[in-house]
Amino acid sequence: MARDPVELAGATPGPSFEIRMDGRAVSALPGQTVAAALWSAGILAWRTTRVNGRPRGAFCGIGSCYDCLATVNGVPNQRACLVPARPGDLVTTQEGHGRADLAV
Repeated sequence: MARDPVELAGATPGPSFEIRMDGRAVSALPGQTVAAALWSAGILAWRTTRVNGRPRGAFCGIGSCYDCLATVNGVPNQRACLVPARPGDLVTTQEGHGRADLAV
């Protein structure tokens, strides 16, 4: 008898909700992190490096590295793999160190 993962886990996901990534609507499920919601939508990069502006997204997925930094609700340097997605979250691509108000 085949069983699906939802049945095995005994999980019943709640209804999806919307977050926005650089103005684009992204669907998320209760319990998902921002990184998981972005990955599910096919968005693989949401940060650029300080020196060369190279794209970055999730690397380790467990909060050990800092490749997944994003600006969430106006707060820079949030590890997207650890931040739970909440209805209405506004996620923006983080450029460089994430502090546009600081001179470099």
